Amino acid sequence: MDEMRTPGAQVVARVTALLRELSTTMPEGVGTTALATATAISRPTAHRLLSALAEQGFVDRDTRTGNWLLGPELFLMGTVAAERYDVTEIAREHVAALADATGESAFFSVRRGSETVCLVRQDGSFPIRSFVLHEGKRFPLGVASAGLAILSYLPAATAERYLTETDLTGEFGDAHSTDALRARIAATRDTGYAVNPALIVPGSWGMGAAVFTATGQPAWALSLTGTEHRFAAERQPELGRLLLDHAHRLTERLARG
Repeated sequence: MDEMRTPGAQVVARVTALLRELSTTMPEGVGTTALATATAISRPTAHRLLSALAEQGFVDRDTRTGNWLLGPELFLMGTVAAERYDVTEIAREHVAALADATGESAFFSVRRGSETVCLVRQDGSFPIRSFVLHEGKRFPLGVASAGLAILSYLPAATAERYLTETDLTGEFGDAHSTDALRARIAATRDTGYAVNPALIVPGSWGMGAAVFTATGQPAWALSLTGTEHRFAAERQPELGRLLLDHAHRLTERLARG
């Protein structure tokens, strides 16, 4: 059965789209019009749904700016879910170690369906930083180094199906065409780590390594971002070794539970 024919399914889909979009915004929140545009929901419908969510505590509205933010009820639910799903505390020390060893900004991201979501950010000592990635930021698989690392180690049939069904060029340009992604996947599998040569923001480079579940599925990634000259070709093997070392150790720790 088409899920949209299930009573209430369309409302659920719209509500979750609004909440996901809110989760990607910076702490100041976002307005109704921007949320409606980003989720392809009409403004009146978006406002009605957001108001209903606010009544239940799932979102808040800043009375000064009119922007919407995630609400306290989601925090309470998240703390309960964290007991089963949260691995960020285990990952946090590896993120900190990478930031300390390299001087770059280090991250831990999780796969959620066809996207990656940044869970942890730790800035290193180098004073010039990239702000492409922050906690809550989502990117499609294959975009940014974390998503490329994960996509590269998905089962071949799963990755190929994603590539043939997904068009990233409209939002991210021809550098994210199917053929270009296949080439970067091959390069990632050759070295073990992914490289994003400033494909999202000019001058902002990234590198990432997949972290695996006990069954060998790429579910998370550790990554680094910084300016182009800090990711020069002669330094990439060093950064790659550090990423792979921490990704391997984190994989082993998560497997042990």
